[in-house]
Amino acid sequence: MQQEILINWSPQETRVAVVENGAVQEIHVERTLERGLVGNVYLGRVARVLPGMQSAFIDIGLERAAFLHVADLQTPLGGSRAADAGDAANGKSPGPTPIEKQVFEGQSLLVQVIKDPIGTKGARLSTQISIAGRLLVFLPQDEHIGVSQKIPSSLRESLRQRLTALAGEGGGGFILRTNAEDATDEELAEDIAYLRRTWARIREAAQSQPPRSLLHQDLNLLQRVLRDLVGEQTQVIRIDSHEQFAKLMAFGREFMPKAAAKLQHYKGERPIFDLFSIDEEIARALGRRVDLKSGGYLVIDQTEALTTIDVNTGGFVGARNFDDTIFKTNLEAAQTIARQLRLRNLGGIIVVDFIDMTREDHREAVLAEFKKQIARDRVKTMVGGFSALGLVEMTRKRTRESLAQMLTEPCAACQGRGIVKTARTVAYDILREILREARQFDPREFRVVASPRVVELLLDEESTHLAGLSDFIGKPISLQAETAIGPEDYDIVLL
Repeated sequence: MQQEILINWSPQETRVAVVENGAVQEIHVERTLERGLVGNVYLGRVARVLPGMQSAFIDIGLERAAFLHVADLQTPLGGSRAADAGDAANGKSPGPTPIEKQVFEGQSLLVQVIKDPIGTKGARLSTQISIAGRLLVFLPQDEHIGVSQKIPSSLRESLRQRLTALAGEGGGGFILRTNAEDATDEELAEDIAYLRRTWARIREAAQSQPPRSLLHQDLNLLQRVLRDLVGEQTQVIRIDSHEQFAKLMAFGREFMPKAAAKLQHYKGERPIFDLFSIDEEIARALGRRVDLKSGGYLVIDQTEALTTIDVNTGGFVGARNFDDTIFKTNLEAAQTIARQLRLRNLGGIIVVDFIDMTREDHREAVLAEFKKQIARDRVKTMVGGFSALGLVEMTRKRTRESLAQMLTEPCAACQGRGIVKTARTVAYDILREILREARQFDPREFRVVASPRVVELLLDEESTHLAGLSDFIGKPISLQAETAIGPEDYDIVLL
């Protein structure tokens, strides 16, 4: 697999496209005024404790209070372990310490953002701090030494032993990242020292800064490209800004020399995203329908609770029989869905409705292909089998907003429903409202201000009903069309 990373930089926005074998697989966007918060460490203040939800709201200086669940608290505070020990002595299995025994209103807490604010939900927090470096993730409150699951199992134990020896007695635990598989002891030792210095600065700031202070900010998108996106399969990283190229090169040479060696300054006349029609790909990724090469298509609907993906045969009729047509469409859909999840950055619960297959071997082959494609995703995923209703349920870890949530907002006309009332429905709403108003008020005249389509309908097809209502209430009804008014909006003015 050949991979290129293209970076389009402007003062207001950074856009990154990951292209594999000529096809766009991932889009990352960071806006200067809307930079994500995941990884940031704050000194928060407990605003409210909710025992019923085993959660607390923490003020970290944002517009909305952030959310902390008891499962994301690092360790119980004084007294709670004694309670657990007492339960154990009485033959009870010790359960988790209630949150109301661990935190209290007004308390200062060192917290880290693990999920950005999404929609109406505030940021999600954890007191289990982790600091990502080039090769390692540092767990300052833990002593665990771990190795990425993506590293072959035959190498994990030897790498764990090396890392344990290098970590020494300095405190804290570490997780070896996938890109550290071939790292030297010197490189690992440098990363360990850098991460411990960073943690020392955070602790020092926590002692001197007031609550609601930002103590540590994660790397920006340009720097995270080198840390998180570059791998052995990456051939080149092209960036179209000379200034940012120089800054990124300096950062890379200090912390990630292998990745920095792949950096290139793009000097072409065409915009860098035109090389692989990436702007068109972004536009398609914001739509509901995704066409398959076979003639079938997907329909992707994203809601607050979950994302549904429906597979349809469309115009694909196949070459042999109907079962074969369905099987080939589902196989292609499995590959496309995995790509769309990465491209759109869809997270949370995802339900896929493949076309019903009668043969068990076809179902197994489609599921195996889907899991194979999903395994390439760097984001944590979990895929189940086919349910009794023929659906495949999966989860994909959600830490940042999806592409649609970042680039779009609900339609002002339909409030995100995707549909609006017909002109006739609005017209009948208006007639009922006039009758209601006539029973309460006695104006000289009723004037209706509505969209041109509604006014045209009232003057034409519904003119008889309008005239009949005017006679019934004994008042004239005039109409005024406004092009700026929404299809469902109207005003009834009493004159």
